[in-house]
Amino acid sequence: MTQQPEREPEQQDVPTESDGGAQDAPPEDPFVALETQLDERTRDLQRLQAEYVNYKRRVDRDRDRERDAATAGVLGALLPVLDDVDRARQHGELTGGFKAVAESLERTVAALGLVRFGEAGEPFDPRIHEALMHELSDDVAGPTAQTILQPGYRVGERVVRPARVAVVEPATAVAAPTLDEAEAPAGPGPVAADIAGADVADGGDDTDGDSTTP
Repeated sequence: MTQQPEREPEQQDVPTESDGGAQDAPPEDPFVALETQLDERTRDLQRLQAEYVNYKRRVDRDRDRERDAATAGVLGALLPVLDDVDRARQHGELTGGFKAVAESLERTVAALGLVRFGEAGEPFDPRIHEALMHELSDDVAGPTAQTILQPGYRVGERVVRPARVAVVEPATAVAAPTLDEAEAPAGPGPVAADIAGADVADGGDDTDGDSTTP
């Protein structure tokens, strides 16, 4: 009768210290992990959206600035023509076909944003006025643009050309010498008087020295 080999006892795995620690940790909730990722992606999206909005604002602002500068440059080149039209109107020469062309030109530049400014009698403002003449008068209380020699033009807030004016100021604004200064004698000052006195004293000493010389 054949003997069967004895079976070795099955060895059971002994849990190590690291395995025991892993088993003790609670399993991570998958919903919490998904919520964390969703919050991170939402913040990233909000940050990208804010950066895009700021970028778009800068681009639009730069585009508007460049457009205004280009428009102002073109309209500035047309100002001599508008001045000729204005002079012809003042002399009664704006008639016939020339009048129709001039009015069409004025409507076109007005549609592009060109605004004319400058009225006689308004306060002088160096930001929008250029003084070509200056007078004094007691009839005004402050610097006033008495006469508009050439009108000014602006496009929006940009001044294409300041109004060229004749300015009148109050005569009392000019500083006059006081009565004491006007009546003061034109003699030498204190320093000159001291120098003169010193010269006289030195001269007296020299004279005395000469008289004692045998």
